[in-house]
Amino acid sequence: MSERQTFAPDAAEIERLAEAAIARMPEAFRRHLEGVVLRVDDFAEDEVLAELGIEDPFDLSGLYSGRPVGERSSLLSGELPAMIHLYRRPLLDEWAETGVSLEALVGHVIVHEVGHHFGFSDADMHAIEDSAG
Repeated sequence: MSERQTFAPDAAEIERLAEAAIARMPEAFRRHLEGVVLRVDDFAEDEVLAELGIEDPFDLSGLYSGRPVGERSSLLSGELPAMIHLYRRPLLDEWAETGVSLEALVGHVIVHEVGHHFGFSDADMHAIEDSAG
């Protein structure tokens, strides 16, 4: 992204940043992401927010939906593919409010959602982050 960019990045730019973040992950993780769909929307759907008990759509910047790697089975059919959802408007708000680069912010959310793909809970990931920093 240009230093002089005067417009909000679109969904394609958010997707490009997410794909770059995935490409930077170790191969041992990337190989398990084959077939995981990356989707960028402005906001989560109302039903998703209600299911998660989230009132403000700006409070959700990413979501993993699907069965974690360790719970998959060839006996299960008819399921939707695993998906990582990124929500553009909450990401842009956090970017504007925090001053963190959009690349770093999208990368952080991608790592978090990939963690869910591997079966980690939010508490697991916060503990890992706390011990690393």
